[in-house]
Amino acid sequence: MKVVIFAGGLGTRISEESYLRPKPMIEIGEKPILWHLMKIYEAQGFNEFIICLGYKGFMIKQYFMNYYLYNSDVTFNLQTNSFEIHQTNTEKFRITLVETGLHTRTAGRLKRVQQYVGKEEFMLTYGDGLADVNLQTLLEYHRSHGKIATVTAVQPAGRFGLLGIDDHEQVTNFKEKPLGDGGWINGGFFVLKPEIFSYLPENADDCMWEEYPLENLANDDQLMAYKHHGFWKCMDALRDKEELERMWNSGHAQWKNW
Repeated sequence: MKVVIFAGGLGTRISEESYLRPKPMIEIGEKPILWHLMKIYEAQGFNEFIICLGYKGFMIKQYFMNYYLYNSDVTFNLQTNSFEIHQTNTEKFRITLVETGLHTRTAGRLKRVQQYVGKEEFMLTYGDGLADVNLQTLLEYHRSHGKIATVTAVQPAGRFGLLGIDDHEQVTNFKEKPLGDGGWINGGFFVLKPEIFSYLPENADDCMWEEYPLENLANDDQLMAYKHHGFWKCMDALRDKEELERMWNSGHAQWKNW
């Protein structure tokens, strides 16, 4: 099963890093967050990827073009301008990199990779969100209900701690970064049938996946939610990047399943 990843946005909310490179190439533990995401899928049996490129997409191409060499023991013979690979430690990724436009919005990016997806069900997610989702359970759930689309619903932690205060201004309890207020949000990690493309306009470049297509799927009773109660984190701003980095360096990266 193929996995489509949105990786073309400008990443303006993390411009401290994204002015140099595309957001999915921002590193966590010296590896791009895109690599971490792909490892999550690979560890659960999904290793064929279609990556939607846009802003500074050439950097993602360069990374994977040189990936085998970077992760191998190699001898260079400068006299003959040749090299010999001795041993490699690379993943079994099969990656199709698609130029989907600099300013194309998410529905348009998905529409532009339709020819590479083919007429089979596939997965879709964002190139900046990590989770410990059980993908096999997600897939089983998707196939059980028979609808066109499944979205993974999550409850992100709040940004600030909550104080419980009584009528006398006495703090009765403190809860550090609790889960959200009970509402569920779009956490990515979609499973989709090929019929999804009928919900995308022929020219979808100015259309957001999260608006017209998902709204119409919901109106047609074709969108189901898989509730994920575990870890989920989106790298939306620099503070998120720093938090993910701390988790990785401490050995408590909850998304690491490999």
